[in-house]
Amino acid sequence: MTSRTDSLTLEVNDLVVDVLTGIYSEETGKPQPLRISIAARYAVADRYDPDTPLDASKNYMDLKFAASGGLPQGLHFKLIEAVADHICETLFVQDAKVEAVTVKIVKLAIAEAGEEIGITLHRVRRPEHGG
Repeated sequence: MTSRTDSLTLEVNDLVVDVLTGIYSEETGKPQPLRISIAARYAVADRYDPDTPLDASKNYMDLKFAASGGLPQGLHFKLIEAVADHICETLFVQDAKVEAVTVKIVKLAIAEAGEEIGITLHRVRRPEHGG
């Protein structure tokens, strides 16, 4: 039986995606580059043996898709929090084994000296998501 202290977090870090968001996009009409990192806490199995099938875990490409192709093209997200929420919702809908999602977004267009300006949103699966 899986211990309550066991955990599994799948991660995709530092994806750079152009998204229509914020004042930058309002003023320029262009998407702005965002650096997006995702950590999805996943239901952990009792054990992972060498012959454990691939479907016993989440596909990393699903995380990447949620932050790229899964974002609606041409839709302006006024807040980057809305971008993060959309990513979380996409992952919850895709797989009932996703228990929680953390999304970190850095707004690259407004950095002046390499600093990271942005948000980190953490969402835990709610009953309406199932599971």
